[in-house]
Amino acid sequence: MTTEAELGSTVAFPYLAHPQPRPGQIDMIRESREALRKGGYHLAAAPTGIGKTAAALAAALEVAALTPGQKSIFFLTSRQSQHRIVVDTVRRINERRINQTPVTLVDMIGQSGMCVQPFAKESPHVFSMMCSTARREKSCKPWITKAPGLTKRILDSPLHVDELVELAKIHRVDGQITQTCPWKAAREAANHADIFVGDYNHLFDEGVRTSSLEAMGIALEDIILVVDEAHNLPDRIRMTMERVITPTISRNSTMELEEYVGTLTNIYHQSGADSTALELDLATWALEVMKIARVKIADLFRRLHNELTGDANESHVEVAAFTDVFHRACDEYEGLSGQRTLNEEPAPTADDGHGVKRQHRLPLLADILSRCDIDLDAGEGEDPMEPDSHRLGHILSCVNEFGSTTALCLVFSAKGKEGKITSHLLDPGLVSGPVFKGTSGAILMSGTLYPPQMYADMLALPVAKTTKTAYASPFAGERRPVLVAGDVSTKYTQRSPAMWDKIRAHIQALIDGTPGHIAVFAPSYKMMEEIVNTTHFKGVRKVVESREWSKQDIDTLVEQLRGERDAGQRILLCGVYGARLSEGIDYNGGILDAVACIGIPNAPPSVRSNALKKYAGDRFGANNAWRYTVTQPAINAILQAMGRPIRSIGDRALILLLDQRHTDRTYATCYPKDLRMNATNAPTTTASFARRFFSRVHTLDEV
Repeated sequence: MTTEAELGSTVAFPYLAHPQPRPGQIDMIRESREALRKGGYHLAAAPTGIGKTAAALAAALEVAALTPGQKSIFFLTSRQSQHRIVVDTVRRINERRINQTPVTLVDMIGQSGMCVQPFAKESPHVFSMMCSTARREKSCKPWITKAPGLTKRILDSPLHVDELVELAKIHRVDGQITQTCPWKAAREAANHADIFVGDYNHLFDEGVRTSSLEAMGIALEDIILVVDEAHNLPDRIRMTMERVITPTISRNSTMELEEYVGTLTNIYHQSGADSTALELDLATWALEVMKIARVKIADLFRRLHNELTGDANESHVEVAAFTDVFHRACDEYEGLSGQRTLNEEPAPTADDGHGVKRQHRLPLLADILSRCDIDLDAGEGEDPMEPDSHRLGHILSCVNEFGSTTALCLVFSAKGKEGKITSHLLDPGLVSGPVFKGTSGAILMSGTLYPPQMYADMLALPVAKTTKTAYASPFAGERRPVLVAGDVSTKYTQRSPAMWDKIRAHIQALIDGTPGHIAVFAPSYKMMEEIVNTTHFKGVRKVVESREWSKQDIDTLVEQLRGERDAGQRILLCGVYGARLSEGIDYNGGILDAVACIGIPNAPPSVRSNALKKYAGDRFGANNAWRYTVTQPAINAILQAMGRPIRSIGDRALILLLDQRHTDRTYATCYPKDLRMNATNAPTTTASFARRFFSRVHTLDEV
């Protein structure tokens, strides 16, 4: 329970950024701090307005300061836009800590985003190859240039990543500009910082974690972890573990291996080193196996195509059928090679002295394939920047590690010229669980980390050391009413032109009753096109989200919304759940007055979704299977969209849910208990409700 003294003072919380603590914020600090002191984990379902970033940092910094030895706070986010909030919060902390040691911070994004070379603008794959070559050949001057004193300058004051990049460009040594690689400089400075701000991949992608922590000189057990927007973490882990293989990828992997063998051959002829000879021997074995395997992969794809029945365009692939391709290739190569053997170390030998033992084949092949290029980059939540040999190596590693369990699902799709096989890790906890257990403790937080128990289950947090709290919203219910249209639905069996007309009528009614900008979100671009994009709405100008928008485009849009609001113009912002407009932007300053949410974004039936539901049922119980895999993720996507206009205590907004199913028990139980829903059964009621609300409730700057 928050005490009166705590509410009136920050003395009890020396790292709090806010001069006036909030009740929910203080409760979150106390509970997070207690969990971290015990080396545990706290899940905070913390709604907008509670000040969760400040609360998490206040708890983590205090525990780090009181813990023997050096602790590094890793504040990991899913989107670059969140980085600025962290940096600004730390600046406010330092402003309040007058005459005390300031908190130091390093902010870092993906390598290409920080690169000062012209090829930074190339596609991810091209950039990866060009950067690799430049570093290997030492032709990248910023990479090889040392910059004495730069680390101290980075740590002198918390810098946004773009400020760090500019500093690395103009840093002077003895009066001379000494331009160095900002990405390299950030990794070097991270070891000396109290806080590191980065992407999930820094810890939850094994290759990136190994590379990053080694370069930073930081051990996992010395990290206090803060995971922001933690509702995104399970899907991000699944996405990180997802890889695709096609006949073309197998052929490209073979060619990349051939190039790798050629490189090793040249090195061996120049040096004659035993280590190079061993690596060359292993790479040659992998190349010969892949020459055979690529033919068998093509055969597998033809068989999978032929086995599809009816209208089906995808099927489940047995793991054994996939791995058998490579085992048969190994058997065939060993038969062809006769007495040829691999060196015994480190490659394990078969029982008869020839070839590689069966249990070692896949990991060895995966390891060799993964050595064809550079260290992995943390990225920005995008597809990994890697060659096809890495992709194949990853899927082989995944199959080797998880293939004996039901947690791995391989799916064949006939779409595209050749079709594809995609690997899906159904259980993100197999990746996240060991990471969390390896840290010194963690705070996981989000406005939609609901219910917390679901995320504790999915991320495999230790039961005995995990605490969970769903904090009450600091916003009065009357400032964020939710209106449910009971006369419309996007359920597949109810879709029709007449139903789309009803939904459009409700949107127009909301426009008629709302004084400012409105956002409307749909489950898919296709549905957005059918219902909204093809329709003229009176009184507003439509701005439709594009998949191609950059961060700069988003920043420009927010400023545009603010400028047109001030000019008395209104915009209807159109986007989809889970994309940038519905999750990646804070529409602060009251620039959005209302949000209309069309339908419920349930994932369509598929081989993967069916496998996921079955796995969740086996793992978490039949009662949780549907909620964990279908209804709760869908409602949490809507909650994210609903929260866009409510960013501060002075905001107000009307939410219109355009699907009668929101009041069904299946979905209603997925909403926070303090959320109250109002009913509308006609566009006229929607317009009337909106007019009453906006005439009665104002933003605080209007009062």
